[in-house]
Amino acid sequence: MLSKYNIIYVSQKAIKRDAIAELLADRATEEYEPMKLKFPDEDLMTIFQLEEGEHVEKCWRMYFDGAANALGHRIGVILISSKEQYYPVIARLNFNCINNIVEYEACVMGLQAAMDKRVKVLKIFEDSALVIYQLKREWETRDSKLVPYHKYILELTK
Repeated sequence: MLSKYNIIYVSQKAIKRDAIAELLADRATEEYEPMKLKFPDEDLMTIFQLEEGEHVEKCWRMYFDGAANALGHRIGVILISSKEQYYPVIARLNFNCINNIVEYEACVMGLQAAMDKRVKVLKIFEDSALVIYQLKREWETRDSKLVPYHKYILELTK
């Protein structure tokens, strides 16, 4: 149909990621700031407190998060060693659950990975206030679906 108007359809070629990287590098400004993985102290919520006498340089960090949506249930953890080595762990959950269960599953997976690495001191970061405050025992865990997760994580932290 287009040929009678001297119009030829040509499909768009794939854009290579190198071209996108070069474009972004050319457009970089002086105001660019790299992504920071550490949260500011005022937003910090941890499960563990460092005991006196424990060395900060031996402390590992764990960032965990989960997402439950129409596309599925996914969890992810990043363990960062005291030598700034990164160990990502991701999983997809094959059962239906609420978002809070996904957050607890991510925490469990991260703690188990830390135990596999024989981590002694671990700072834990998460964006879910519910999970953090429940694990710090500042909020009650009332949901019957979350109680087993709460108990299991408290056992793991011993």
